[in-house]
Amino acid sequence: MYDHIGLKAKDLKRASRFYEAALGALGLKLTYEDETMRGFGAKKATGLYLSEGTPAKDVHIAFTAASRAAVDRFHKAGLEAGGKDNGAPGIRADYAPTYYAAFLIDPDGNNVEAVCLK
Repeated sequence: MYDHIGLKAKDLKRASRFYEAALGALGLKLTYEDETMRGFGAKKATGLYLSEGTPAKDVHIAFTAASRAAVDRFHKAGLEAGGKDNGAPGIRADYAPTYYAAFLIDPDGNNVEAVCLK
C-alpha cells in the first residue's frame, strides 16, 4: 500500500544505530546513507527513511517478521541499541490467535513493532 515512510529524528546517528540493530534482526539493512538521511529496507527497496528534525508524536510502525524467532531477535537487538520495551514478544490474542509481536519505543518516542502472523 505504501512506497516508503519518512521519520524525523532528534539525533540521526542515534536513531540509525537503533534501526540498524532492530531492523537488522528482521533481515532489513541500511540501504541508503548520506549526510542528512538514512534509509532502511530489503536489498535496494528502501521502505523507511530517517532524517534529522523534530520528530512527530504518537507514530506507530509495524514491520513484518518472517518468524517468531525474528520478532524475539528484533526486541532483544532494539533494547541493546537503546530502545525501550513497550511490550515483550508474545501472542496478542486480542488482535488475532496467531498475532506474535513485540513493541519497542525508539530513541524519539515512536512505537515500533515487529509482527509474525504464523
